[in-house]
Amino acid sequence: MNAYASLEKTFARLNNLNHLSSILGWDAAAMMSNNGSEARGAAMAELDVIRHDALTDERLKDLLSTAKTEVLSPIQRANLNEMQRLWQTENLLPAALVEKQAIVHSRCEHAWRSQRPANDWKGFATNLREVVALSRERADRFSQALGVSKYDALMDQFEPGMKSAEIERIFTDLKAWLPIFISQAQVKQQNEKVLIPVGPFAIDKQRALGLDVMRSLQFDFDGGRLDVSTHPFCGGVPEDVRITTRYREDEFTGSLMGIVHETGHARYEQNRAKDWLAQPVSEARSMGIHESQSLSFEMQIGCNPAFLNFIAPLIVKHLGDQPAFNAVNLGLLYTRVKPGFIRVDADELCYPAHVMLRFEIERALIDGHIEVDDIPALWDEKMLAYLGVDTRGNFTNGCMQDIHWTDGAFGYFPSYTLGAMYAAQYFATIRKSQPQLDQQIAQGEFDTIFDWLKTNIWQMGSQLSTDELVTRATGEALNPSHFKTHLAARYL
Repeated sequence: MNAYASLEKTFARLNNLNHLSSILGWDAAAMMSNNGSEARGAAMAELDVIRHDALTDERLKDLLSTAKTEVLSPIQRANLNEMQRLWQTENLLPAALVEKQAIVHSRCEHAWRSQRPANDWKGFATNLREVVALSRERADRFSQALGVSKYDALMDQFEPGMKSAEIERIFTDLKAWLPIFISQAQVKQQNEKVLIPVGPFAIDKQRALGLDVMRSLQFDFDGGRLDVSTHPFCGGVPEDVRITTRYREDEFTGSLMGIVHETGHARYEQNRAKDWLAQPVSEARSMGIHESQSLSFEMQIGCNPAFLNFIAPLIVKHLGDQPAFNAVNLGLLYTRVKPGFIRVDADELCYPAHVMLRFEIERALIDGHIEVDDIPALWDEKMLAYLGVDTRGNFTNGCMQDIHWTDGAFGYFPSYTLGAMYAAQYFATIRKSQPQLDQQIAQGEFDTIFDWLKTNIWQMGSQLSTDELVTRATGEALNPSHFKTHLAARYL
């Protein structure tokens, strides 16, 4: 067995361990009883240490070096590059840190579930300080090895090659026109008469509606399922994708579009290159690319008036008929611009502002310019400046609303807005060759879109860099002007 083949065997084993970890993580968020938290945290920490030991085995260094000299196909070479990247990153962390992170993250996330509804910032901050301390230690190790800032070192785990200076350039441009768009859209919508759906909407009927919409979007139920969690997410593994949503009996539109969003993530996972699923080259190039799939489904398809026209009969079928379920009115509902507290409930125009303020706060936190106790005041200041929303004293709907920081996922938030920009660029490309795309969507015909995504994104995995992937698919690297054009067309 040559060196490369030995490496494939090792990374197939690591994939099996990742499988177990993913299913355990889903269960902890969706099914586990409260009393299981401590034991589950210890079990997941043990699993993380096993994975760490396998990836830092001294034999891998020689295998990686030898494999570089072997004759490999282009995809094998790309896989080897990903192996090298993962090996290098993992070897920067001692096993004790890996284990401690898993325990601290689990404790913080589990406590957050009750602390958030209780508006208990003081209790949450106690756990978050531990998470931040370990994240800074991890960032420091990565920073020294990569020669970048601490925050950039963490962001690189989600967006390989991306730098915060580039994110800041993109966001500075956004700040120049986004507030104007938000204001103009609100003025334009003042004269629109919008009917608010009248509940209650039974949870079982909402679930049935969501399942029907997932089927129309070609979700494979032989390889996945829909459940409920505190924070909607897509988890599991490609062969068994687990997506979640959350329901409210007085309102169904948020949950439904949340399902559409997570279905985008799931379709990506279900359509990764099957021959390479056990290898790192099959994984998403970056979280921005993964988010581009959920936002392709939610924003480019889901909030498109043509799609709302298509699903209006499904809404009536499951929730009963009422004037608010008219397709035109649904379009007004799903494009309503109204700054609010919650990121996941934000409209398409306001959403980037939520991302920008989180990026600015977490970058300052990881780079050591602020401390955990400074977060609430900064949050209040930026929410008021960017969205005109007062969050003072409202930790539940303010700085405690996201799950990401409990898990130490600092550097993730920019991926959301990058994903929205990539999605707009994809659909600008698709429309060039498919000018009748909206008519297809209105008929529930999505093959044109899904075939394009499968060929250009889903099957490509990590064979190319992010810029190479996007350029190959659209003819250019990330171009935020497509996002601006999309928003102007839809809202102004």
